[in-house]
Parts: sequence; structure tokens; C-alpha cells
Amino acid sequence: MPRARLIYNPTAGRELVEKRLPKILDLLEEAGYETSCRATQDKWCAAEEARAAADKGYDVVIAAGGDGTIHEVVNGLASHPHPPKLGILPGGTTNDFARALKLPRDLCQACGVVAAGRTITIDIGKFGERYFVNVAAAGRITEVTYEAPSRLKTMMGPLAYYAKAIEKLGTLNKPFPVQIKTPRGKWEAEILLLIMANSVSVGGFEKLAPSADLSDGLMDVLIVPKTNIPDLLQLAALAYKGEHIHDSRIIYFQTEQIDVATPEPLKLNLDGEWGGELAGRFEILPQHLEIFCP
Repeated sequence: MPRARLIYNPTAGRELVEKRLPKILDLLEEAGYETSCRATQDKWCAAEEARAAADKGYDVVIAAGGDGTIHEVVNGLASHPHPPKLGILPGGTTNDFARALKLPRDLCQACGVVAAGRTITIDIGKFGERYFVNVAAAGRITEVTYEAPSRLKTMMGPLAYYAKAIEKLGTLNKPFPVQIKTPRGKWEAEILLLIMANSVSVGGFEKLAPSADLSDGLMDVLIVPKTNIPDLLQLAALAYKGEHIHDSRIIYFQTEQIDVATPEPLKLNLDGEWGGELAGRFEILPQHLEIFCP
């Protein structure tokens, strides 16, 4: 009998996963998996549990929670020579990566995706010793996702991000200088936002990187140069409809590798989590993880 290890965040979203846990375990057992579970307790607990599950030879590791939980589990699996298959039960606030995979929002239906057994092999991103499955980004607005308190997200859901964004509104158009190098050339400018996406769905925008493909060996890079708040808001409205990439105020391209240098320290966002400082090399590891999808 194949073995599955369920790693779940008890505070994700509105504590939905923990409320449905008995039913989730029953469904996985009915699907033929010998299933055990572990609740995350602190930072990087999910990564450690995922790594331990891979070392113990589990066939499947299931991340139940939001994008932060998935990020940690991927970091626990990505460096293993023979990682288990990855399942995802979306129980977070925005669930960007689950949206990109077109996973059901309902946890029981998402269990059905694992039970059905269909998988694809996806690319993941790498930055130094860290991995990311959905996005690497920098800019004042990207700090909202990891600065919004966990308890506030549990109580308010997506409104917690909007509240944090309003708090930072006065600094959103503060530019920062970058030097960017890809295999195809160099570029230098002052910008407001840098996004390196592996999937189409980022920050609650389901078409932010509309050309992105999880299995094409490329990351989609979106840059917003220095501009004013009205233009920034207009671009956000276009991005919501996926119409921004043809706007002259946006720079959008694909690459397998990008080097970013900055003259001042800048915070990096990896899959919605704080990822250290921005400067360094970002690259795509093609066809690196096998993952369940509809």
C-alpha cells in the first residue's frame, strides 16, 4: 500500500484544513493510501517534515495550507535525489499556486485529485539555497504578503492584505535601482516592481503572467519601471484582466536565468514568504517535481 504524509498548517486561511482533517484522512485512506499527518508548529517545520518524509521513502507528500506551506514543503523536497510526488490541498488565503494548477478550492474535491492519480512534472525556481514554485518578487507592494500578520489573515482572509496595502500606500511608488543580466543581455533602471513568475497566478491576480507555463523551462519576468500612483493603479486594473503585458509601461519577457544586482539592500518575496535580500541569481530547474493535478 502506498504511503502518504499529510503536512498541514492549522492556522492557514480560516483554519479550514484542521476543521476538515478527519474527513481528509478518511478520503485518502479510501483512495488506498496509508496516511499519516503532521501539523506545522513554527517556521520551516513543513520543510523539515517534507524532507524527513522523503528520507523515509514516502510515496506522496501532501501540503495542506496556503502558498507559504507549499513553499516550505517544496523546499523540503527539491534537493532530495528521489522526491515523492507532491499533492496540494488549498487551504490558504489566496492559494495562487493551486489556482494556477486549477485545483478545486474545496478540500475534499482536492483530495479527489490526489486519488485520481494524474500527475505532471513541473519546473521550480532556485535562488541560492532556496527554491520557489510560483514566484520570486521585489517591490514595496510585494512586502504586503509576508507582513500581514497570520492571525489577521485567519480572521479577515484576503482583506488582511488590503488593509496592509493601504497602510503602505504612501511608499508603493518609491522606486529602487536594479541591474539585470540574462543570457540575452543587460539592463539597468529604476523600477517599482520586479516579478519572476513560474505560473500565471501571482498575488491574487490570475493572469499576471499570462504566458507562463509550469513545464516550459522558463520563468516569466514582469517589470514595472518608475511611475506615479495613478499609473500604478491603472496598470493594476489592466493586470486584473490580463491586458497589462501589451502596455508600453510594462516590460515582460521570458528567460531561464536572471542575475539581479542592487546598490542597496532590498527585501525578496519567494512564494509570498520573506526570502532574504534580492541580489543574486535566479534560475529555473526544468521538470523537477512530479505533482498531482486535475
